[in-house]
Amino acid sequence: MPATIATNLQTIHRRINLACEKANRNPGEVRLLLATKTVDSERIKMALEQGENLVGENKVQELKEKCNAIKVLNPEVHFIGHLQSNKIKEVIKWATCVQSIDRLTLAEKLHKRLLFEEKTMEVFIQVNTSYEESKFGVAPEEALALIQQVAALDSLRIKGLMTIGLFSASHEKVRKCFQLLKKIQQEAIALQLPNVEMKELSMGMSGDLEIAIEEGATIIRVGTAIFGERIYPDTYYWNERKTIDE
Repeated sequence: MPATIATNLQTIHRRINLACEKANRNPGEVRLLLATKTVDSERIKMALEQGENLVGENKVQELKEKCNAIKVLNPEVHFIGHLQSNKIKEVIKWATCVQSIDRLTLAEKLHKRLLFEEKTMEVFIQVNTSYEESKFGVAPEEALALIQQVAALDSLRIKGLMTIGLFSASHEKVRKCFQLLKKIQQEAIALQLPNVEMKELSMGMSGDLEIAIEEGATIIRVGTAIFGERIYPDTYYWNERKTIDE
């Protein structure tokens, strides 16, 4: 198992480097995030021991269990799944960044809790660039307004944007999602808002990371190509409309 994970990581980094070369980008501009949904802590440790240091988790219960087990390796941990407001307290205990802020009510509750704990937190605004009902994220045409509203909450530091591209065999359809996120990033930068750096674009996964890098991704979220196929399909993690709490 360690050899397999190590080999898979080498393959992913090779793909990242080749994509950066093709796009005339510095590979140092692109970070690999280990998407660890359903992956047990021992396998995550194996990846971290290969030199990786950025972990992303989708489910709060898994976040709690795994972070407690891997904290000895001191990884940077992001929460990348849909966040219900009643789970905020647990998330900020383990994660340093929430990549899935998609509504003002969530941002306000996160802000309130952070003020109570005298903390600040890095966040990304999640945008539904594919316009799919099955995915969370603010609508692209409402993203700038949400960024401005969240920027007013001084416990939150907006670092960039996140999207889950269209699950499609059409590269051009997928590319349009990433191009739209880049466009919103540039529009947000032009506003010069306080608490907003807007340097990061978290987009691209195992199947489309090359396209994402070509369109400006700075964080690539990869799980399957490193840890292997999961029991559940991706839709199990992203299609959660029925559990939304606001």
